Amino acid sequence: MKQSENRIKGLGKLKRYTQGTFLFQAEEKAAGFYYVKTGEIRVFKMDEQGRELEVARLGPGEFLGEAIAFVPGRFPFYAQVVKDSEISFFETHSVFRRIESDPAVARFFIELLAQKCVALSSRVESLGLRTIRQRLIQYLLAHCYGSGHCLIELKMKKGDLAKLLGTISETRWIAYTSDESKRNEVYVRPFPGAGGKWQVSSDGGVQPLWSKNGKQLFY
Repeated sequence: MKQSENRIKGLGKLKRYTQGTFLFQAEEKAAGFYYVKTGEIRVFKMDEQGRELEVARLGPGEFLGEAIAFVPGRFPFYAQVVKDSEISFFETHSVFRRIESDPAVARFFIELLAQKCVALSSRVESLGLRTIRQRLIQYLLAHCYGSGHCLIELKMKKGDLAKLLGTISETRWIAYTSDESKRNEVYVRPFPGAGGKWQVSSDGGVQPLWSKNGKQLFY
């Protein structure tokens, strides 16, 4: 399989991408697929409200978009560069010609797509059948290292981790009830870290609760 992979890489056109650049966006016509030589790519979907659900994070040695490229259509997701990257682009028709002349290359892609199907099945199971807490525990255990104890280094921002786990970023404000004014009122303040507090209720309030998108506060 390694020899076939090397022959495939020879068909690609290498290009450098800077952080924040999009390889492609949802609904863009798929004329080929990509191979990550260096750097990191995040693949995500976005709903009408602009909320993101991260599908995958890809690093060196991984292919992206090959399944869509073999079926005429458009990309169903976004692919954005997280770190400055070197990425090869493979034009679909060139790869088809190589497949027709080299059965080993065809086998390479069959195995590659089979691996992607297994990974997708695991991802669907994680998002659909596990709670957010279970997903977080699974992620932390997968990134735990150390002898006799567990050290975990988060290699992404907490907001990006929330997207990967299929939830929203943590709320940066904490809401609480206090009777410091001789009556129960609802306040908010930054969390964590120092900062002032602001009273949001005007005629008493208890049991504050943030909405799911973190943009509204009910009490």
